[in-house]
Amino acid sequence: QVQLVESGGGSVQAGGSLRLSCAVSGSAFNIDVMGWYRLTPGNQRELVANMGTGGNTNYADSVRGRFTISRDNAKNTVYLQMNSLKPEDTAVYYCNAVRVVHGTTRTSWGQGTQVTVSE
Repeated sequence: QVQLVESGGGSVQAGGSLRLSCAVSGSAFNIDVMGWYRLTPGNQRELVANMGTGGNTNYADSVRGRFTISRDNAKNTVYLQMNSLKPEDTAVYYCNAVRVVHGTTRTSWGQGTQVTVSE
């Protein structure tokens, strides 16, 4: 079992920055991929960014160059630094962990944190 707790959401004006944190507990040692997703006001869930165990990263086209995913293994925490925020970044952001255990994919989600960007 993996537990994920997000924090760091809030309201900012366009052009501002926020840093989301995802504290990981439980079976954190065998996580294969950590990521951030968002659920837009139109209820579209989309991948924002993810990171594999080798440190390779993947970003949505809409955030590439503005957002950065990183992790601190000592703190068991994954971050999403969001710069140059736009109103269209408004969404609930969810932390996600994927493990492959004995050939079975197991996915864990956090509770979500709201990000609101105003004009």
